[in-house]
Amino acid sequence: MNTPSPDTGLIAAQPAPVGKAGVIGWVRTRLFASPLNILMTVLVVWLLMMGLPPLLEWALLKANFTAGNAQECRAGPGGACWAFIREKYRLILFGTYPYDEQWRPLLATLVLLAVIVCSAIRRFWNLWLVAIWVVGLACVACLMWGGLAGLTYVENTRWGGLPLTLILSTFGIAFAFPVGVILALGRRSNMPVIKALCVVYIEIIRGVPLISLLFMSSVMLPLFLPEGMSIDKLLRAQIAIIMFAAAYVAETVRGGLQAIDRGQIEGAQSIGLTYWQTMRKIVLPQALRIVIPPLVSIFIALFKDTSLVVVIGIYDLTLSAKASLSDPLWRGFSIEAYLFISLIYFIFCFAMSRYSKQLESRLDTGYSH
Repeated sequence: MNTPSPDTGLIAAQPAPVGKAGVIGWVRTRLFASPLNILMTVLVVWLLMMGLPPLLEWALLKANFTAGNAQECRAGPGGACWAFIREKYRLILFGTYPYDEQWRPLLATLVLLAVIVCSAIRRFWNLWLVAIWVVGLACVACLMWGGLAGLTYVENTRWGGLPLTLILSTFGIAFAFPVGVILALGRRSNMPVIKALCVVYIEIIRGVPLISLLFMSSVMLPLFLPEGMSIDKLLRAQIAIIMFAAAYVAETVRGGLQAIDRGQIEGAQSIGLTYWQTMRKIVLPQALRIVIPPLVSIFIALFKDTSLVVVIGIYDLTLSAKASLSDPLWRGFSIEAYLFISLIYFIFCFAMSRYSKQLESRLDTGYSH
């Protein structure tokens, strides 16, 4: 039994209980804390023991990395044919972009990723970030389209693969976020017309799947345009993605706004702040910090949902992988192709998830554990 110190009246520090510290303590408290935990731990270990060795054998030990065609792969020991990825990775990553010019979408992808990384670093959260985005997007447009500085012009109908997926998701997130914030504010507005318009928009968009919006933008939208006027198919798909994501962002931000105590708004009004000053300086910063986890979930879902543009014939990463399987010399390796693009999707989604967790901890939202 611990007794208070006669000098200070405080209980002296005691060593950690045996079995609750170190590796053994972690295993006991995390994996074997209750009968249900024990059962789940045993089940997971059994599944790993049954599934992991065959998977490693297929993916690595018996895999073929050097075959020249499908026949050589099939004549091997029966593992994965990663030689298919080695042969078709450029088609998967860059779609039907001219083969000799594929260094351009590669460089454009690196530039876009560099801009995104700069946006994630807090020291760039100032006016310099606007300049970085303007210069970066100008470079991406110049590289992808060409027609300048001696670069051959390439229509966006020939864009595809990873660069197109990144462009759709990046612009989708960049434009859907401010539109969603405005819709959230409009839904909480005291002006009936604005509130009604925002409610109708949000409920209609959230009530239909993204694939239907893509079909509408591809098939129905041109019917409502004036004669002789047309909108590029890629732009129509981008608008549909922005509209869809903005509705979900709006509802998420509205939840954050409702969590802010009314007294803070009244306090801002008491010192003479206008509505927009109150929102910009007091309410929105707190509301957005609260909803970081669901916002990142929306962005991750949006990045994956860009694969739906395949239904309107846009060569994103998924359709490029499917096109690589049409070569008669390399048929029958769909597992390897889709595992390859799944790994790409996982890397980007995992990076967003980890950054979200770090941002929560840095801003001390209370959701970091």
